[in-house]
Amino acid sequence: MTPHPEHHAPKYNKLYLDKKSAKISGVCAGLADYFGVDVTLIRVVTVIAFFFFGGPLILIGYVLLAWMLDPRPGDLYHDEKEGEFWKNVRVKPRNTIRDVRYKFREIEKRLRATEAHITSSEYKLHKEFRDLENEK
Repeated sequence: MTPHPEHHAPKYNKLYLDKKSAKISGVCAGLADYFGVDVTLIRVVTVIAFFFFGGPLILIGYVLLAWMLDPRPGDLYHDEKEGEFWKNVRVKPRNTIRDVRYKFREIEKRLRATEAHITSSEYKLHKEFRDLENEK
């Protein structure tokens, strides 16, 4: 049984509340995770914006986000490496595409080398010798 049924599969590029790293409700921690920045920076910017750029609007926005956002599922990522991959997809999509392209090129190089080895006459000759030895 899969941890996420097909109709309730988590969205990796969705903004969630991060209750695990929360100080109040997890809004700042969720924003930090989504944008790939340090949570302290988001908290400091939020406090500065509250005091200098319209406290009631920031407070209303914070409360609305805390009310509207879903908590981040505990099993959203299988491991830390997968979490970093999806964070990079959100923050630096061009780099992610470049990295995936590079990995596919490397796989293709290895596959070509394997194919060249298996289709070579030397491989066939060694296989025939092994078959002869196994018949003894």
